[in-house]
Amino acid sequence: MEFVRQLLVFLHLLGMAMMIGMFFVQLRTAKEGPLNKGWLHGAGLQLVTGFALYLLAPLTHQTYDHAKIGVKITVLVAIMVLTVLFVNKDRFPKWLPMALVGLTVLNVGIAVFWA
Repeated sequence: MEFVRQLLVFLHLLGMAMMIGMFFVQLRTAKEGPLNKGWLHGAGLQLVTGFALYLLAPLTHQTYDHAKIGVKITVLVAIMVLTVLFVNKDRFPKWLPMALVGLTVLNVGIAVFWA
């Protein structure tokens, strides 16, 4: 079961890395085009793996702070909502990539520094 938990943590971190990577891709390739769908894929991967880690906590003898998880889910849902609102439009606001990467970094900060 420990391997499954480590695999989920690995995938969870890849989802975060994907969102950080999408920021740089967005800045380089499509400043005025559509929003890259990778934002949504990274956020979805984070949501699914985070939820799986939370559900497997009793089997892997892990304990999680419910308030911390609630805040992280709220930030992730905000990322997903912003992405869904603009992913199918021809253009997106200039502030959007900075907001998305800021929320992603906030979520990483919550994960690391919230004791």
